[in-house]
Amino acid sequence: MRKKLPTGIQSFEKIRSDNYYYVDKTYFIKKLLEEGNYYFLSRPRRFGKSLFLDTLKQAFLGKKELFQGLYLEKNWDWSQKYPVIHLDFGGRTLEKDEGNYLRSWIIDQLKRNQVLLDVECHEDKDYAKCLEELIFRAYKKYGCKVVVLIDEYDKPILDRIEDRDKAKEIREILKNLYSVLKPLDYYLRFVFITGVTKFSKVSLFSGINQLNDITLDRAYSTICGYTEEELREVFAEELGGVDLEALRCWYNGYSFCGEPVYNPFDILLYLQKREYRPFWFETGTPSFLLKVLGEKKFYFPELEEMKLTEDLLSSFEIENIEPETLLFQTGYLTIKECESTLSGVFYTLSYPNKEVRVALNQTLVRYLTQSTTPLKVMRDVGLALASGDVEKFGNILKSVFASIPYEWHRKNEIARYEGYYASVIYSFLLGTGLDVIAEDWLNKGRIDLTIKVGDKFYLLEFKVLEREDEVPKALQALKERSYVEKYRAKAREIYLIGIDFSQLRGEVVSFAWEKVAGT
Repeated sequence: MRKKLPTGIQSFEKIRSDNYYYVDKTYFIKKLLEEGNYYFLSRPRRFGKSLFLDTLKQAFLGKKELFQGLYLEKNWDWSQKYPVIHLDFGGRTLEKDEGNYLRSWIIDQLKRNQVLLDVECHEDKDYAKCLEELIFRAYKKYGCKVVVLIDEYDKPILDRIEDRDKAKEIREILKNLYSVLKPLDYYLRFVFITGVTKFSKVSLFSGINQLNDITLDRAYSTICGYTEEELREVFAEELGGVDLEALRCWYNGYSFCGEPVYNPFDILLYLQKREYRPFWFETGTPSFLLKVLGEKKFYFPELEEMKLTEDLLSSFEIENIEPETLLFQTGYLTIKECESTLSGVFYTLSYPNKEVRVALNQTLVRYLTQSTTPLKVMRDVGLALASGDVEKFGNILKSVFASIPYEWHRKNEIARYEGYYASVIYSFLLGTGLDVIAEDWLNKGRIDLTIKVGDKFYLLEFKVLEREDEVPKALQALKERSYVEKYRAKAREIYLIGIDFSQLRGEVVSFAWEKVAGT
């Protein structure tokens, strides 16, 4: 499916200068209009929210020529055009004097909307009153109800989220703006708000009680992103010679209680550059996420599988930011399973794909060790384990911990919590791209880490020695539990590895191992 189309509409994507490919999501527009008036959608950054909002805008403006060959062309009343007010908070980053700057920015955007609508408002100081007047005057001028589209509604807050007091100030400014909408329900035909995070209605949307959150609505789960079918049909001409299984492993896997989807940003860049890279991950710096994980002393192996209730998953609060909520809403974890019970809905979260699994853990290990581990070292780990060179693997791990600055280890609380060492090794190994299982459960207990490299299995056990004269005990503990029985039929070679750490020095003091025959 290839067609030359004009720019400015969500339904197509440009890969080469002379070709436009479109993924038709316009049937969602008709569905939205038929089922309600007020909507909220949360998706990670660079997932197509802004493009979809622009598609909505063009439909309500009656730009039929932009929808030729798309679902909406023959399923929309093009005789009815609506006045559209479009506010976009994604275009700038708040820096100094945030409050006054944000108020002025909102006023500037409202003035631009006045020009586009050919409507003149008298209020130019109070941003909330200005929006109220603009809606009323647009309704009077065009003789029909008004459409309000707000993109990246939360970005001003997220820009200053590390300063909680500033973030609260910005939240109140935005709350005053959004609270204008509810009393004007009579004048509004449609409202659509997008963002990365979802603040509770109490903290930010208290004035819009009728807002329908479709973030985890199965019927809208593929409103952004590409399904497997869409990828294969729309981009068929570009997929010749592409290993589709590898493509799926790298970029598919995002789920919002429905069919999994590919990250569109990744797919378009892959098709341009023909190489597997963490394109999406590289567009953001998760510094605040790292800070929250550190504050909460988060145990990183739990990222493999995490179970949350609906209230924890979907509510983001400045006063108490839970790492699980932040990880999901920012796209570093996604929903793998939804379970409805009598007491509510429970969600199982994990990494969406290889891109996030590898790139996030490379970032996490740098944070945990406060050192830059060269990619060559991570590559050497894979080569060592593939060849069964356990001694080399041990030497690399020792060097990783030896490179941690002593002052950072002494002063930083995260380096003294119980799961720190397991978290470092877990993130280090996942950063190499190896197949790692965290806390593999068996009938006699659980293994701290299991690594699978071809037909070789490595079983790792960690112990922290509180005293300098304490005898290393990790390998013996691993042997006593007879964990190898689970893997005998699967592996040609099995290696038991016990790693003991000094709590005082933060170093590996014993790396002991034994090889066990498999099948």
